[in-house]
Amino acid sequence: MQIAKRLCVILMIITLLPVGGGATVYKAHPKLVVIIVIDQFRGDYLERHRDQFVLNGLRLLMDHGAYFTDCYYDYVNLHTAPGHATLGTGAYSNGHGIAGNEWYDPSRDAIVSSVEDSNTTTIGAGSGAVGASPHNLQAGTLGDELRLATQGRSRVFGVSLKDRAAILTTGFSANAAYWIDRNTGGFQTSSYYMKELPPWAADFNAQKRTDKYWDKQWKDDTGNVLGTTDRPKEGGHESFYEVVGGTPFAIDYELEFARELVTNEKLGQGETTDLLVVSLSAFDILGHQVGPDSTELAAMTLAVDKQLAEFFAFLGRQVGLANVWIALSADHGIGYMPDSVAKLHIPGQRLNGAALRKPLNEAIVKRFPDQPASDFVKQVVFPYIYLSQKNFETVGIKDEEKAEQMIGEALKSFSGVRGFYTRAQIAKGDVPADEMGRKTLHSYSPITTWYVQVKLAPFLTDYPKDVAHMMPY
Repeated sequence: MQIAKRLCVILMIITLLPVGGGATVYKAHPKLVVIIVIDQFRGDYLERHRDQFVLNGLRLLMDHGAYFTDCYYDYVNLHTAPGHATLGTGAYSNGHGIAGNEWYDPSRDAIVSSVEDSNTTTIGAGSGAVGASPHNLQAGTLGDELRLATQGRSRVFGVSLKDRAAILTTGFSANAAYWIDRNTGGFQTSSYYMKELPPWAADFNAQKRTDKYWDKQWKDDTGNVLGTTDRPKEGGHESFYEVVGGTPFAIDYELEFARELVTNEKLGQGETTDLLVVSLSAFDILGHQVGPDSTELAAMTLAVDKQLAEFFAFLGRQVGLANVWIALSADHGIGYMPDSVAKLHIPGQRLNGAALRKPLNEAIVKRFPDQPASDFVKQVVFPYIYLSQKNFETVGIKDEEKAEQMIGEALKSFSGVRGFYTRAQIAKGDVPADEMGRKTLHSYSPITTWYVQVKLAPFLTDYPKDVAHMMPY
């Protein structure tokens, strides 16, 4: 209830009237609602750099909108997919079903994406691959409610570099969700939405708009080079997503596509309210690599401020800011680089999740030396350790709680593990009546198989070099 109320209020942010007018409440229905999700954008970035922001970028919302500085996710599994699903639906994983970016599917014996849908194919750049859809969502979105309320006359669109970000915020009835083919950078969608790209989107790809973002230097305001987007040499495997994705050029590219969408789909020009969700992925790609306190993240924050100012000015010219409601949020934050906090004598550490599989499996095998089964732990995607129900049953363990407790007890010997919850006890609500217990219940999803949810220490990451954000702190 609390997050639903907050979401409703956040979406009521009102921006400025046309230049020269004061901020006031728009008393009719908006022609266009625009939700900006900055992937991995921590709330404290706003105050850190506020004195350097331009007037009509982020400060347009901070100074003239409803600005919530104490609005947090109340669940454990802080990832892109659950965050975007929560922003779209107002529910947590126990309501919308999305427990992570991906999870273990025992029927396929593989990790599957939260939006992967084998009944669909990609349309546009990189067409013909397995597509994506919101088929795993178990709750309706703001976009779905808008489409229902107007009998489909309102148009709803999502744009991101990532499929899950574009899809899970907009929901089942969206007119389209667009994301990029990671290799080429061209935009694509899914046959769930359409049979072919609309002419304007096909033209966008045909014009090879990605070319101008290759072989560039990213410089800060003082001229220091912070990165380059060197085109891969022949035979190289670096993708557009990897090279350009973690720079402000990727934000320019996304907003360029969003402007084409607003113009060609005539958003905000009809009799009913339209909705556009733009999820800017560059912060997440860069933030994993450099952490929250880096010069690169600071420069990216100042860059997106100016880029959003230009985008808001475009909306003003195209629709009129008096007719636009704008909301801004993030799907999650980011932790600290363990190496950086260690210098302050804070016990940051790295724990390789994938490397846990072998010792955990060995611990269970010792208990059943005469049995052939050995692969009891199938995958580790923090904060979850996914088990093989089949292999436990092979050795006579048919009770889920017993199997999960065995893995949990074996986990206690690993540094950085503060405790665990079994899926069986979470499903029954049998968790401590404290903050962590509440967050754990909110993270539950019935979609997945047997698992153990690990309670990890603060300042821990499972990335070998980078930093993660699956923490509940």
